[in-house]
Amino acid sequence: MKNLTLIAHADIEQALADVLRSLSKVSGFTFTHIEGHGPQDDRDPVLSARDRVVGYTPHVRADIVLEDEDVDAVLDALRESSCGVAGRGVYWVADVVRQGRL
Repeated sequence: MKNLTLIAHADIEQALADVLRSLSKVSGFTFTHIEGHGPQDDRDPVLSARDRVVGYTPHVRADIVLEDEDVDAVLDALRESSCGVAGRGVYWVADVVRQGRL
């Protein structure tokens, strides 16, 4: 099992949720609202006037537990979707050592 963690600008949250819900390989996911801190680049088209003033950018973090063989297919589907994550999101994949329900 793998955990795919994806971070994207908060303005695409609903579109991203719609794409993830449409993928048969994704049985569920969790969104967490987070803040992106770092050097602000005036050329970044995602930054709003608000982002420049407050000094951080609102992001959404998606955690998706997947079978090992499904990770690449989900990433490809996200890249090909029109949800706005392509070119604007970062991700990493980590091993899930153990999982279950309590």
